[in-house]
Amino acid sequence: MESAAARPRPVLTAGSVLPADADRAALVARVHNPEWDGPCVAAVRGEQVVDLTAIAPTVSDLMERDDAAAVVREADGGHVWRLDELLDAPADRRDVPHLLAPIDLQVIKAAGVTFARSLLERVIEERTGGDPAQAARVRARVGQMVGGTLDGIRPGSPEADKAKELLVSEGLWSQYLEVGIGPDPEVFTKAPVLSAVGTGADIGVLGASVWNNPEPEAVLVVDSRGRVRGATLGNDVNLRDIEGRSALLLSRAKDNNASCAIGPFVRLLDEDFDLDTVRGIDIDLRIDGTDGYVLRGSSSMREISRDVLDLVAATHGPHHQYPDGFVLFTGTLFAPTEDRQAPGAGFTHEYGDIVRISSPRLGALVNTVVPSEQAAPWTFGAGALMRNLARRGVL
Repeated sequence: MESAAARPRPVLTAGSVLPADADRAALVARVHNPEWDGPCVAAVRGEQVVDLTAIAPTVSDLMERDDAAAVVREADGGHVWRLDELLDAPADRRDVPHLLAPIDLQVIKAAGVTFARSLLERVIEERTGGDPAQAARVRARVGQMVGGTLDGIRPGSPEADKAKELLVSEGLWSQYLEVGIGPDPEVFTKAPVLSAVGTGADIGVLGASVWNNPEPEAVLVVDSRGRVRGATLGNDVNLRDIEGRSALLLSRAKDNNASCAIGPFVRLLDEDFDLDTVRGIDIDLRIDGTDGYVLRGSSSMREISRDVLDLVAATHGPHHQYPDGFVLFTGTLFAPTEDRQAPGAGFTHEYGDIVRISSPRLGALVNTVVPSEQAAPWTFGAGALMRNLARRGVL
């Protein structure tokens, strides 16, 4: 990767980040307020962002309320910001109001290998040992041997068992195929509570990684009772070389400074936006490099191999509870194979890439790629949040 010096900042406006039907959406944001040197829970109402912290001191608290959508739409609030001003402000400046990731105390979970196309790319990473130079050769062999074997297979079904037998006989069985078509999904903790970055912020890629890509995903927002209350967008940044060396390096590959982006807003479920809407969401990706490079891609939740409620049930239930709720990345169809730096090497990020993940019903999450080691340090954790809210008298 090239140096991160003099990297561009994305130009964001209300019109470029809001959902297409924002006038009908109940949208939740978080805003850094320099007056309190801390975060505010807020409602997005058109181009105004209204402070609701006196009503719900955390987004987690708001998600517990049965009337959350009504509160977001109608409740009297405190300070009002202009959305364009928040979007124009640098996300690493504590002296100016700016948008944060729209979640707080929720545990950040992620489901992996939930789409057949990206499932095969995980197998390729494993077979190459994380070496991008071997990717094209291994991709051709896996494609020839597997072909459409996995298309339309329901994980855990008799058909999945037959596919497993075929792949084992061809020497292609993998731990990724186990979670991709086996009875149990992969669900892991992506990042610590409060560590996610929001739209407009830098997103971190570990400096040691030479083969990586964004992972654009729909993210469910779930309360302590296991109810899906809303959805947003996320980037689960994939370090293909590191995880490809060993699945035991998952935390090294996934949990680094600024390596989890969520936003721009949480859209609450309501009569205009329900779980079936989420099941049909299309997600677009655009990457703009400083060298003029452009990559476009898209994915659809309609192609996911496990229903979103099955993923929630695998995360929350008698086996595991989340008293402050959780958010759940639902996996990605996107695994770019286009060559960027050298023939056969596939895609990898360059520092300064602007990554735009968007969906008409959820808006746009936009971030600039930097080394994790050079991203703004994460300093505001759960203890700092509790002390900050206590000083403000809202707890």
